[in-house]
Amino acid sequence: MPEDINAIKASCPGSEEIKRPKPEYVLCPSCKAEVEIWTDETEAECEECGAIVRKTRENLCINWCEYAEKCVGSEKLKTLRGD
Repeated sequence: MPEDINAIKASCPGSEEIKRPKPEYVLCPSCKAEVEIWTDETEAECEECGAIVRKTRENLCINWCEYAEKCVGSEKLKTLRGD
Protein backbone atom coordinates (compact mmCIF):
# COMPACT_ATOMS: atom_id res chain seq x y z
CA MET A 1 0.00 0.00 0.00
CA PRO A 2 1.39 3.47 -0.83
CA GLU A 3 2.54 5.63 2.04
CA ASP A 4 1.68 8.96 0.36
CA ILE A 5 -1.74 9.99 1.76
CA ASN A 6 -2.62 11.87 -1.45
CA ALA A 7 -2.10 8.68 -3.44
CA ILE A 8 -4.28 6.81 -0.96
CA LYS A 9 -7.06 9.41 -1.15
CA ALA A 10 -6.93 9.41 -4.94
CA SER A 11 -7.20 5.64 -5.18
CA CYS A 12 -9.63 4.95 -2.31
CA PRO A 13 -13.16 4.34 -3.60
CA GLY A 14 -14.57 4.29 -0.07
CA SER A 15 -13.56 7.85 0.70
CA GLU A 16 -15.40 9.28 -2.30
CA GLU A 17 -18.73 9.21 -0.48
CA ILE A 18 -17.17 11.25 2.32
CA LYS A 19 -15.17 13.66 0.14
CA ARG A 20 -18.01 14.19 -2.36
CA PRO A 21 -21.21 13.50 -0.44
CA LYS A 22 -24.43 12.61 -2.21
CA PRO A 23 -27.93 11.94 -0.91
CA GLU A 24 -29.12 8.46 -0.02
CA TYR A 25 -32.69 7.61 0.84
CA VAL A 26 -33.78 5.29 3.63
CA LEU A 27 -37.17 4.47 5.05
CA CYS A 28 -38.15 5.88 8.42
CA PRO A 29 -38.71 2.94 10.76
CA SER A 30 -41.56 4.82 12.47
CA CYS A 31 -43.74 6.07 9.60
CA LYS A 32 -42.12 4.48 6.50
CA ALA A 33 -41.57 7.87 4.84
CA GLU A 34 -38.47 8.31 2.68
CA VAL A 35 -35.72 10.20 4.53
CA GLU A 36 -32.73 11.82 2.83
CA ILE A 37 -29.41 11.18 4.54
CA TRP A 38 -26.21 12.35 2.89
CA THR A 39 -23.35 9.87 2.56
CA ASP A 40 -21.18 11.90 4.96
CA GLU A 41 -23.87 11.92 7.66
CA THR A 42 -25.00 9.21 10.04
CA GLU A 43 -28.52 10.42 10.81
CA ALA A 44 -31.33 12.74 9.77
CA GLU A 45 -34.72 13.78 11.08
CA CYS A 46 -37.80 12.45 9.32
CA GLU A 47 -39.76 15.39 7.95
CA GLU A 48 -43.02 13.44 8.29
CA CYS A 49 -42.94 12.30 11.92
CA GLY A 50 -39.81 13.88 13.45
CA ALA A 51 -38.11 10.57 14.25
CA ILE A 52 -34.32 10.44 14.08
CA VAL A 53 -33.30 7.96 11.37
CA ARG A 54 -29.81 6.49 11.60
CA LYS A 55 -27.71 4.65 9.03
CA THR A 56 -25.43 1.83 10.03
CA ARG A 57 -21.80 2.29 9.11
CA GLU A 58 -20.29 -1.05 10.11
CA ASN A 59 -18.80 -1.89 6.72
CA LEU A 60 -17.18 1.46 5.91
CA CYS A 61 -13.45 1.56 5.39
CA ILE A 62 -13.10 4.14 8.19
CA ASN A 63 -13.67 1.34 10.68
CA TRP A 64 -10.67 -0.72 9.61
CA CYS A 65 -8.34 1.33 7.40
CA GLU A 66 -5.16 2.47 9.13
CA TYR A 67 -5.24 5.69 7.07
CA ALA A 68 -8.83 6.67 7.94
CA GLU A 69 -7.92 9.64 10.14
CA LYS A 70 -5.46 11.02 7.59
CA CYS A 71 -7.93 10.45 4.77
CA VAL A 72 -11.09 12.11 6.16
CA GLY A 73 -9.73 14.14 9.07
CA SER A 74 -10.07 13.53 12.80
CA GLU A 75 -13.28 15.52 13.36
CA LYS A 76 -15.15 13.92 10.44
CA LEU A 77 -13.89 10.50 11.54
CA LYS A 78 -15.22 11.03 15.08
CA THR A 79 -18.60 12.13 13.69
CA LEU A 80 -18.88 9.19 11.31
CA ARG A 81 -17.87 6.70 13.98
CA GLY A 82 -20.21 8.26 16.52
CA ASP A 83 -17.45 9.03 19.00
